[in-house]
Amino acid sequence: MRHGKSKANAEKLIVSHPEHGTTGYGLVEEGIKQATESVTALHDQGILDASTIIVTSDFLRTRETAEIARAILGVEEVTVSELLRERNFGDYELQSTEHFQEIWGAEDATDPTFTSHEVESPASVHDRTTQLIRELEETHEGKKILLVSHGDTTQILQTAFQGISPAEHLSIPHMQTGEDRKST
Repeated sequence: MRHGKSKANAEKLIVSHPEHGTTGYGLVEEGIKQATESVTALHDQGILDASTIIVTSDFLRTRETAEIARAILGVEEVTVSELLRERNFGDYELQSTEHFQEIWGAEDATDPTFTSHEVESPASVHDRTTQLIRELEETHEGKKILLVSHGDTTQILQTAFQGISPAEHLSIPHMQTGEDRKST
């Protein structure tokens, strides 16, 4: 699940560094509503329940989304993992989201290991998120797990589930704020 709409989304700012993301830029009212509706629908469909394991990025916007899920589902606790963090956009931190096109265009599509402008590569995001999946599968076999993360992070993780290169993450439909995707 991608976090609900945040202050950074509303202001069209790139907030990808823990210095800013873990303490600021939480959910706006629309994001609270998105998260509530998404998790409620998953609960009502019988997909998630009180036995669900919730794992979230340590950024404020994801922690707030995860807490909404925890309350709706009646889960006792939320696990925080830095491995689900936002993709770090390096030199573009606190700049306009218009810069995403520069990164996603030539760079991501041609080289999944690029790191120009100190941007974390899709390959790096792929490696850390799949590491988490392996750990979760070992410790929570057969359990329902809700991951709460960020747009690029979830799309790059989806490349692993689909068996395609992390450079192809833009071939996967963009994940909207508050959106959930089911993977079996």
